[in-house]
Amino acid sequence: MTFSVWLLVCFCGLTLGQNVFTQTDVATETGSCFPDMCKFLKEFGAMKAKLEAVETNLKEKSEALETRQTETENQVLELKKKDATIIAFSAATGGSGHIGPFDTDTTLIYRKLIINVGNAYNQHTGIFVAPVRGIYYFSFFYHFVGRHQVVLRLMKNNESLLESSGHMTMNDGADNGGNAAFLELQQGDQVYVQLEANCEVWGDSYTTTFSGFLLHKV
Repeated sequence: MTFSVWLLVCFCGLTLGQNVFTQTDVATETGSCFPDMCKFLKEFGAMKAKLEAVETNLKEKSEALETRQTETENQVLELKKKDATIIAFSAATGGSGHIGPFDTDTTLIYRKLIINVGNAYNQHTGIFVAPVRGIYYFSFFYHFVGRHQVVLRLMKNNESLLESSGHMTMNDGADNGGNAAFLELQQGDQVYVQLEANCEVWGDSYTTTFSGFLLHKV
């Protein structure tokens, strides 16, 4: 066999190998070919089948990985949502001395933060702003020395919800008081403690405090 004939046979064999053959097609086409060429085509068919199996396996693994990644991202988002609904704060007026009396009703500012998870309480304004709709619990306590009367009110927006008071006395050097309530708040509602005009409390880091937390999101 001349070199050109052999080259032609190789070219024909490679051309056949590039087509998509089933095992039956390969057997049919190679039934009358040269032994070496038949062996090559059979090996090529087997290699093609292995490659297809590998591609299928890789595709399945890739899809499984994407599914896991999506599930993980969803779990992270769910945890972030849960963390976003953990709201709790507690603060004291700080300092050491009388607060008031003032000529008008005044929002009492609790500047010393004890805890402020969720940053819903503003230590510069004394106002808590509800980040989500829900049921909240609030409490406030105070100390006063009896030079003037004291009236503290728990306020929701501009509405007085409850109060605690103490009267001026010459026989009792100091008193303590407080109050608490559960409130249903809408997102954006403001809650704060108001000191009535011509009243005073004793400001410190231990006895005059304001606290609250989200009990249940609705």
